[in-house]
Amino acid sequence: MSDPASDPPTPPPADAPADEGDQPQRRYSLEELAQEAGVPARTIRHYRSEKLLPPPDREGRAARYDEQHLERLRLIARLQDRGLSLKAIRDVLRRVEKGKLDLDEWLGIGEQLQRPWSSDRPELLDEDGLADRLQRQRPGLLADLLAHDIVQANDTLPPTYLVPSPGMLDVVLRLEAGGIDVATSAAALTRVERHLRRAAEGLVEQVVDRAGQGFGQEPDQVTEALAALPEPSLDAVSLMFGREMERALRDRSEELGTALGKRRSQRDGS
Repeated sequence: MSDPASDPPTPPPADAPADEGDQPQRRYSLEELAQEAGVPARTIRHYRSEKLLPPPDREGRAARYDEQHLERLRLIARLQDRGLSLKAIRDVLRRVEKGKLDLDEWLGIGEQLQRPWSSDRPELLDEDGLADRLQRQRPGLLADLLAHDIVQANDTLPPTYLVPSPGMLDVVLRLEAGGIDVATSAAALTRVERHLRRAAEGLVEQVVDRAGQGFGQEPDQVTEALAALPEPSLDAVSLMFGREMERALRDRSEELGTALGKRRSQRDGS
């Protein structure tokens, strides 16, 4: 009599259902993937152009996507909900792929702290949508916005446009309506952004260095304290920036008047 432990396993009947792990992955066309993920097909194309999404497989001339593409789209949505820009998301995904970051651990740290401070998110528009946003203002406005990356054109048919910061676009359009050209406002906003980036880094450094000393004796207290930062911080920036703008304009008012007087004289003389 043979030893049962040494007998080879009995193969399953030919008509037995395959193990769940052996089931082939579902394949999607671009339209099917867009519907499943809940994002427009043009957005998926844009993610591919930005190297956020792996290229699809090919079946003849047809592109075919799988569950990995669907999961990547869902992950991108999660990261956008955390307030990350597409560039930041690409950097995170690259670090994960190189094994330098445990994404599950990273996503789980400071859940409360990861909530966005702003609702401003990149927006992808077609020609009609962009025309509505620009309210069909002066000829040449779109060219100026494109020249300063306030709006970015995608190489797609039909044409689509990426607005990295809809809120910043609105600010530039308001300044344009007030008589300040796009080049001036874009350069000024870039300078403000650069200074605010340093200010934000300094604020976070100060808070982190003081954690456990001036406040937050326990980890959960630190988390609660940091979670309280957004509203007071934004209020403080608004108050201090408004005050400093008043001072700067007051200090430069004589210089501005002199410059305007010279230009008026030159114009009248010509």
